[in-house]
Amino acid sequence: MYNVQDLQAQYQRALALVETQSIPMAANKSLYVNRPVDTLPVSVTGTACSLKCAHCNGVYLEHMYSLDDLAHSQAPSALISGGCDPHGCVPIAPHLEALRSAGQGKRLNLHLGLVDKETAAAVGPLASVISFDVVGSRETTRRVYGLDVDLDTYIETLERLNQYTRVVPHITLGLDGGKIVGEPEAIQAVAACNVAAVVFIVLIPTANTAFAECNPPALDEVTALLMQARRLMPHKRLDLGCMRPHGAYRQYVDELAIRAGIDGIVNPAHSALQLARELDMRIIEGTECCALS
Repeated sequence: MYNVQDLQAQYQRALALVETQSIPMAANKSLYVNRPVDTLPVSVTGTACSLKCAHCNGVYLEHMYSLDDLAHSQAPSALISGGCDPHGCVPIAPHLEALRSAGQGKRLNLHLGLVDKETAAAVGPLASVISFDVVGSRETTRRVYGLDVDLDTYIETLERLNQYTRVVPHITLGLDGGKIVGEPEAIQAVAACNVAAVVFIVLIPTANTAFAECNPPALDEVTALLMQARRLMPHKRLDLGCMRPHGAYRQYVDELAIRAGIDGIVNPAHSALQLARELDMRIIEGTECCALS
């Protein structure tokens, strides 16, 4: 992980980058602050995953709940996901009836990966929104997921899902071991899609994964990508999602995201909230997954 001096140098470069760009900050602009305590994270596969991706290795599945937990939960919403099959899709079909029952009366955010047309049609009526990861580099999908999938396939799947319910694309910055490989292309492709919002997350080097010893992407690289997104998508809502490194990195990246024109941050650092207030931004708070906002 970067030391303090590295982060400070990256932060200064990012500030200089912001100052050279024309990123409008409207007076009294709002910042959406989500603390998703009312969204239950559910895995339909438990801790099982066929892919064991380089950035996750099933680690994040260990902290998720079951559909049975959802059925007995008072949470008003849930994130429904799980481990993938060998084709990059969460095998939701065997669980549809259980999901209908357990999710009755709840708002559901489905995160299912590369679903086919039949699955898209089946899950569409159940979903309040579908979160869908878009990767801009075929080489990255090979290295991270072990899949041979290009950007066109991701966009085709996004558009397929968009026929049945609202879709919020997610782009992971630094997905390829902290390197920027394909993110500009993913942003450009998503900007051309008929979606109202996009969520950006940042690689977390996680213990017991292939990327455990990697650094997340440099702060100035992240800032440049967020500014690119703001310029290309001036009327779409852009959020910085919950998955991003903690500590000083998070403090800096949250502040820079505001300066880059982001609309919302999940669990923002205190210093970022302070900056938003200094910029006379209106704070709008929520307690569910940002994709459901």
